[in-house]
Amino acid sequence: MIKKIVFVLVLIFALGACNSNQKTGGGQSLEKPNVLFIAVDDLNDWIGVLGGHPQAKTPNMDKLASRGVLFSNAHCQAPVCNPSRASMMTSLYPSTSGIYFLNPDIKDSPIASKNIVMPKRFQQEGYTVFGGGKLLHNGEGINETHIPNYAGQFGGFGPMPKEKISTYPGHPLWDWGAFPETDNQMPDYKIASWAESKLKENYEKPFWMGVGFYRPHVPQFAPQKWFDMYPLETLQLPKTISDDLDDISPYGIDITREKHVSPTHEWVLENDAWKPLVQSYLACVSFVDEQVGRVITALDNGEYGDNTYIVLFSDHGFHLGEKERYAKRSLWEDGTRVPLIIVGPSIEKGKVCNKPVQLLDVYPTLLELTNLKSDSKLEGHSLVPLLKNTNADWSHYARTSFGPGNYSITSEDYRFIQYKDGSEEFYNHKIDPQEWHNAINNLEYVDVIEKHRAEIPQEHYEILGEGSTGHLSYEASGKRNINNTKYKL
Repeated sequence: MIKKIVFVLVLIFALGACNSNQKTGGGQSLEKPNVLFIAVDDLNDWIGVLGGHPQAKTPNMDKLASRGVLFSNAHCQAPVCNPSRASMMTSLYPSTSGIYFLNPDIKDSPIASKNIVMPKRFQQEGYTVFGGGKLLHNGEGINETHIPNYAGQFGGFGPMPKEKISTYPGHPLWDWGAFPETDNQMPDYKIASWAESKLKENYEKPFWMGVGFYRPHVPQFAPQKWFDMYPLETLQLPKTISDDLDDISPYGIDITREKHVSPTHEWVLENDAWKPLVQSYLACVSFVDEQVGRVITALDNGEYGDNTYIVLFSDHGFHLGEKERYAKRSLWEDGTRVPLIIVGPSIEKGKVCNKPVQLLDVYPTLLELTNLKSDSKLEGHSLVPLLKNTNADWSHYARTSFGPGNYSITSEDYRFIQYKDGSEEFYNHKIDPQEWHNAINNLEYVDVIEKHRAEIPQEHYEILGEGSTGHLSYEASGKRNINNTKYKL
């Protein structure tokens, strides 16, 4: 009798093991889930579902958001490529790692190098890991170091015309206009084609796949057909006010302008370049949206669509005239806010979460979603509670820094900024979503400001690396003569 019971139990176990790769009635696989990690470089909130620009056409990212949770209040940890991506891949704040600017790499930080970067953690867990395009910063060998089976940059920020299209005399990457002739000449098109082919392959193990797109990062080039979607004569400029900088400290202005390589607002106005810059950015956004759509379609049409978590994000925001500036590197909403969409098995469709979340939250989130052991060294918080209930209690704030002493703290309704010189800003997004009116001295907000101020780290790691534009800007800020600067509070 005992032998029969043992035999039955063994048979049940064996049958269970044989059926472990079957799908449930709802189509969700019982296998370990895959991860599709999609990065879009320099993409701000100018996508349809975020409403950052009323004319933005992004049907594929909008459709993706309808399939899962859109985090409408997501923020980067540094408003520049290298530290943002390093922070996300290690789930460490820049103030912890010392990686604040365009260098150094993760391996050169005594703290960050101790953390296992996200793709290598998945490789250690038995995943097949591969990626292509811009996933970490484009420094020499960085992606190859941290992304197993890295497929290459596919041309990076190219192709480049023989001569600049715009008349801007500055940095060679700062150019914009219709170029080249066809989509298939663009690196992002090639990256999407590579992703399509990879998603047709058969994998014996679950995969972590990284797809990193370069546009809308400068140079803002795309074929003419994408520019035709945004005629200049009907194009809308971002909403601005003429005295937007009057209530911002000289240091707060300097840190977003000194030693930067982007055009000044004065140059843009003098050269009638504002609309062409907005048009080029929107053209690039729509172009890259098409490439995102190609990758998602390939996933859906293959064997892995029902059992893959998709994360789409950008590394930081981008100004196009707001606060009288262009590019990234600011602690305002336009510099820190990013798209973040998470889709996959068991995640509710069409939900929007306005809780303040951070890019460094993605790593612990994916660990929990894929049933992997958590890592206490990660500073982010799993977003799984918000994926289950977008209105769940969430006590966390979002923190962004641009060098030690310069911090932005974002909550569900407010933004607090503190600069190295001690000057501060405070904005109530419920009545001032454009952050036009610095309310730091409004007595009505004393208590809530103090709660945000308490989120500023009291210690920070020294600045690592040297010589990048961020390093130079940080060093130069606050050193000019401020006597002629308007500053009213």
